[in-house]
Amino acid sequence: MFTGIVEEVGRLESVRPDGDGRRLRVRCARVLEDLKPEDSLLVNGVCLTATEVRAPVVELQAVAETLAKTTLGGLASGADLHLERASTLQTRLGGHLVQGHVDCTGRVLRLQRTALGAELELAVPAEFLRFLARTGSICLDGVSLTLVREARQEGAEAHFGVALIPYTLSHTTLGSRRPGDGINVEFDCLAKYLEQLLRHGGARPGADSGQRLLDLLQS
Repeated sequence: MFTGIVEEVGRLESVRPDGDGRRLRVRCARVLEDLKPEDSLLVNGVCLTATEVRAPVVELQAVAETLAKTTLGGLASGADLHLERASTLQTRLGGHLVQGHVDCTGRVLRLQRTALGAELELAVPAEFLRFLARTGSICLDGVSLTLVREARQEGAEAHFGVALIPYTLSHTTLGSRRPGDGINVEFDCLAKYLEQLLRHGGARPGADSGQRLLDLLQS
């Protein structure tokens, strides 16, 4: 489990084949302080396992499904990566609960500078519109962010915007994103669990009201 608060921006030194997956070699510093092999590390929003830790680099394993479902499959040496170590029971939850399980890849529509920072507008498949709540949380490439307006459907896509404060712009790579760039998206896990519970609650007492609530959530 993670919080979506980026600890460090690392640099991808190399990528090499590993069966049907890949090994990523990442140069970093802060996240290596207490990291050991088999620990989890959030890399651009994707939970990966460290296979070798030897300062100033860490090697991570990415399987074929991860490469196909996220933007990690398109990364080349030299790419900057958002890094966060797994949370502990003593961790301050500064962002929101993040699992590192990417739901889909989104597409950057535009980045607009504002007096308070910037607003990043993105598109995801329309099926995920139900998880996009105004002022709700979302994780983009491992960064916990807040939706700034009501999401809307545009054809087969759902469009939404998130606010980027100056600190986020200076401590992540989001301020350099361009239209068409891909981005890893994880929706609020609480919303996903709520939908699952309501969807499969038909056999229990009170299921009718639960189904009506589900219908409202999906409308």
